[in-house]
Amino acid sequence: MQDFLWGNHSSLTEFIFLGFSTNTEINVILLLMPLFFSAFLMTYLLIILGNSLITILIFLDSHLHTPMYFFIGVLSMLDLSYTTTTVPQMLAHMASQKKTISFASCVAQMYIFLVLGITESWLFAIMSIDRYVAICHPLRYKVIMSPWLCGVMIIFCGLWGVISALVYTVFAMRLPYCGPNKINHFFCEVPAVLKLACADTSVNDRIDFILGFSVILVPLSLILVIYINIFIAILRIRSGQGRLKAFSTCASHITVVTMFCVPAMVMYMKPGSEASPEEDKKLALFYNVISAFFNPIIYSLRNKDVKRAFLKVTGWGRDPE
Repeated sequence: MQDFLWGNHSSLTEFIFLGFSTNTEINVILLLMPLFFSAFLMTYLLIILGNSLITILIFLDSHLHTPMYFFIGVLSMLDLSYTTTTVPQMLAHMASQKKTISFASCVAQMYIFLVLGITESWLFAIMSIDRYVAICHPLRYKVIMSPWLCGVMIIFCGLWGVISALVYTVFAMRLPYCGPNKINHFFCEVPAVLKLACADTSVNDRIDFILGFSVILVPLSLILVIYINIFIAILRIRSGQGRLKAFSTCASHITVVTMFCVPAMVMYMKPGSEASPEEDKKLALFYNVISAFFNPIIYSLRNKDVKRAFLKVTGWGRDPE
């Protein structure tokens, strides 16, 4: 069974990450490494602070115990988890000469990252459903979006992530890897690892493309259809202030979805032969680090309810008007 899952042809026991350095620009990279390290460390600490703060406030303040904030809390935990899967290792490699990872650890990192990323992709679709019910059926919102239904939706997202990630990982790591062992990336992401396989990866390209429909295109299509209906409903709202509030909520969600899903779609749905390592690293940084950094700012920290909860929990000053 183990041979079926992972194959028995790989002679490599570890991989070496090239990170952000290439032969042509290695001297420049070495000079700027302290700056890069400081920037990524500060960004990671702010990701921890922002997403942890959102999660704690939603847990402590009863006014935030609504479906929308429940989903935002789950989003914050996912952002915190999948950045922690990759960024600490990247920082450690920046600060040391040893930039290796064992074969087993690479498999684990790839799988965990995919589980969290795919779960988040479907979570965005669930959050759009929540906004649709809140705007188009406000009087029945609490009845429709019951705690039971919200829980079932989150379980669905998680199970879909677990199953899809298993397929991605099994088909990637069953290939023989006999050398070279240098991954032109800063973590074990599927497209970068597949470039080292000592076998034809066209089957993997087809599988990745097909799975891309279920984990990226289907959620995005669902979000698109839902928001078309939401915008139609918003235009029917007579109150200008009501329309503005509804548009503001939708704009936040659309911005977050775009920052995460579009780069991920470009990364995982293009053929391996067309992949550019340097472009892939930039895309990975965008949906792995940058989106997790901005999500708390875009979605929650500018929200009056969250500010009110922060002042209430900390006891600092009055509620914002």
